Amino acid sequence: MAHSVLVCLASLWLVSNFLSLPSPALAISSCGGSCQTLNDCSGQLICINGKCNDDPDVGTHTCGGGSSPTTPSPPSSSSSTPAILTNNNFEKGGDGGGPSECDGKYHDNSERIVALSTRWYNNGSRCGKMIKITAPNGKTTSAKVVDECDKADGCRNNIVDGSDGVWDALGLDTDIGEVHVTWSMS
Repeated sequence: MAHSVLVCLASLWLVSNFLSLPSPALAISSCGGSCQTLNDCSGQLICINGKCNDDPDVGTHTCGGGSSPTTPSPPSSSSSTPAILTNNNFEKGGDGGGPSECDGKYHDNSERIVALSTRWYNNGSRCGKMIKITAPNGKTTSAKVVDECDKADGCRNNIVDGSDGVWDALGLDTDIGEVHVTWSMS
């Protein structure tokens, strides 16, 4: 009898400890949380030396303001990330190349759509999601993520590649070529 009680208690202990372990497939860390890949970090954070942190290449400030690895800030959908807005033609035969990565389709260039740099595209995790883009003139628009601006094809790591529709909504001239903007998740 005592042996079966011990076996039962040991089994309960093992099950409860197993259930309390984080699932690697679902683990998303905020500022200062442990990580192994970009997908382990929430929002616009990147994995640096095993810890989720702001991206020094683009100047995100999600983790700033006195937070520390022991008291991480909650992920913020309102933080803006500096980027360079470039122009892309998402239509068949346009400079975007093939169909969009997210849905395998070409898109009318008057739609407010974007391709994000490889790291921000984040293996398609932002496909179909809306982002908010703010131009230096103060105008803001929302745009749907439909594609990756692939580093292998020469896209830098801080690019929001917008359609004519995005440029028009922001009151910008596509002949400028590049404009410094900020973006955030809508």
